[in-house]
Amino acid sequence: MLTLDVGGRTAVADFGGRGPVMVLLHGLGGSHVNWMRLGPTLAEGARVLAPDLPGFGYSPPAGRSVGVQANAAWLDRFLREVAGTPAILVGNSMGGLISILEAANNPHHVAGLVLLDPAFPLAPKEPLDLQVVMAFAAYSVPGIGEVFVRRRSRTLGPEGLVRETFRLCCVDPGRVPRDVIEAHEAVVRDRMRMRWANPSVLRAARTMIRLLLRRQRFREVLQRVRAPTLLINGEGDRLVKMAAVRVASEDRPDWTFRPLDGVGHTPQLEDPVRTAAEIRAWLEGSGRAALGAAAVAPEPVEAP
Repeated sequence: MLTLDVGGRTAVADFGGRGPVMVLLHGLGGSHVNWMRLGPTLAEGARVLAPDLPGFGYSPPAGRSVGVQANAAWLDRFLREVAGTPAILVGNSMGGLISILEAANNPHHVAGLVLLDPAFPLAPKEPLDLQVVMAFAAYSVPGIGEVFVRRRSRTLGPEGLVRETFRLCCVDPGRVPRDVIEAHEAVVRDRMRMRWANPSVLRAARTMIRLLLRRQRFREVLQRVRAPTLLINGEGDRLVKMAAVRVASEDRPDWTFRPLDGVGHTPQLEDPVRTAAEIRAWLEGSGRAALGAAAVAPEPVEAP
């Protein structure tokens, strides 16, 4: 784990590798450990870095805003100062949304996008998952969200929080190895001692919800993306339903869309072999331009 100064202390997992730079971006409440099954495989053909976004993992806000738009601006700084540009961005959930914002706002810094179950607006008349709706409704209300998160943490503890997260995000949590679960538990345990952790999650969730509720504005952002894009979504995803993803894929028929049967919201954890195969096939096919355009990453330097 590297500790760098990117506008403040930033934790970065360096999966190594040689070749084009690839930056992996976790989802809401996630961290670099979300990539521990997929990162090493991607590093067989690229230089792979996975930062903890400000406010997440082991990266404190340190005066930085943690909203999705602010984290997109921070990502651009990370690419310019650490990873190198243009880069291939691989984003899951909120990390996918942040990747889209970066590609729309700074197209010359993004060689390609790989979106794994990215946060998208709900599709019209889409059936809702009651557990998901209740959780995000609680997040969105000041005061109620703080109480909800605090009580949930106190009641479940690190092991329970991770267990419930995997139940929500995976079709079959049993596919996730024990060492990966323990790594997630360790991060949650550490974050329970960080006073900024829960407020950061709530702040990011609220900015994400506000953006996704503005469906037309989001579609306009989507149209500004010029990078070759691979869109992967688990057919069993309870947080980002296939109906929403199909709307986005119809808006962008030039994107490569690959649904994965039997997989939920975090394919990089539940089925990293199939996820890596889809990414590799795209890079060798319609995404070849992204591979050719991506910069070769410099060696990161540990901050003093």
